Amino acid sequence: MKKVFSIVAVAALSAAFVACGPSKEEMEKIEQAKQDSIAAVEKAKQDSIAAAEAEMAKAAEAAMQAKADSTRVADSLAAASKGKKK
Repeated sequence: MKKVFSIVAVAALSAAFVACGPSKEEMEKIEQAKQDSIAAVEKAKQDSIAAAEAEMAKAAEAAMQAKADSTRVADSLAAASKGKKK
């Protein structure tokens, strides 16, 4: 009697365990959500890299403009000081 009860209990628990698991559709939805999340993170990463590159290009342009302005001012001061000495 104990063996029969044990076998029935194991069968019932096994059936309950299998029945309570996620269905194939649920597993596919979970996998799709995971893939969507990975894609969103990858897109955010690419957007961040692009924004950083744009900021670096802007800073480089500003540095070049500052250098050009500095050179222009130095040239004009040099020209002005030559004009005063004459």
